[in-house]
Amino acid sequence: MIKVGIHGSTGRVGELLVKNLKDDDKAVATTLHAIDEFKYAVDNDLLITNDVKTLLENSDVIIDFTLPNGTESLLEEAIKSPTPLVIGTTGMSKHQLNLLEEASKYMPILYATNMSLGVAILNKLAHMASRALADFDAEIVEQHHRYKKDAPSGTALTLAEHVADARGLDLDKVRVSGRDGNIGERTKDEIAVMSLRGGDIVGRHTVGFYNDGEYIELNHTATSRDTFAKGAIKASKWIVNQENGLYNITDCLGI
Repeated sequence: MIKVGIHGSTGRVGELLVKNLKDDDKAVATTLHAIDEFKYAVDNDLLITNDVKTLLENSDVIIDFTLPNGTESLLEEAIKSPTPLVIGTTGMSKHQLNLLEEASKYMPILYATNMSLGVAILNKLAHMASRALADFDAEIVEQHHRYKKDAPSGTALTLAEHVADARGLDLDKVRVSGRDGNIGERTKDEIAVMSLRGGDIVGRHTVGFYNDGEYIELNHTATSRDTFAKGAIKASKWIVNQENGLYNITDCLGI
C-alpha cells in the first residue's frame, strides 16, 4: 500500500481525502499534518503531527491542499528530504512557483490548480476554441464560495493561460480582472478574468468567446469537493512512479 501523507488535513478537502483513502485498495492515509483542530473524527492509527519533517519521513507521497505559505514551507523541507508531492494549493506568488520548479529537480511533483477530469478537458477545449475563434472576444468568469481567499481562482488563471497561449499572447500583458468607470472600448486582445463570491458554491467556471451575431460558452460546474479529493488521490498513486520533474493533471490523465 502507498503511504499517503496529507498536508492540510484539517481543511474541507483534507477531510474528504482521509475519508476516500479509507476505501482505496492501493493507497492509505498514514500521516496527517495539522496546525488546527480537527472538525471530524480521526482514527487512532493515524499519525498526527505539526512537523513537516515528520510528515515527509513517514510518507511515500504527500498531498498538499493548504495556503501558499504552507506549501512554501513544505517545498523548502522537501528539498532536504525529497518525497513525491501532489499540490493543489492556489494563489501562489512567483517566488513560490519558482520554488516549486526548483523542488521538482529533486522529486516528482504534480501541481494542478484543479484536480478534476472535467476541468482538465475544459482547458483543452478552451485552447482549441481560442485558436479557432481568434477574432472572438474571450472572457472568463469564475464563481466560488464566500470563504475562498484568492481571486481570480487558480483554475480561472490556468484557463486564461490556455486561451492566451493559443493566440500567442502574454497573459500578464492582456489580462483584465476588473472594469469600472469610463474605461473606453474593449481592446481586441484583452482577456477578462472576473470573480464572483457567495454562498457555498464549490466552483463554476465559464470560458466565453463572443463575436457579432454569435457566441459560445464552455462551462464546468463542480457540485462537490469530492471530485478534487478523488482526483488528488489518483494523482498521488501516479506520481510515485514518475521521474523527478514537474507534472500537471493532464500528464496523469494522459490527455
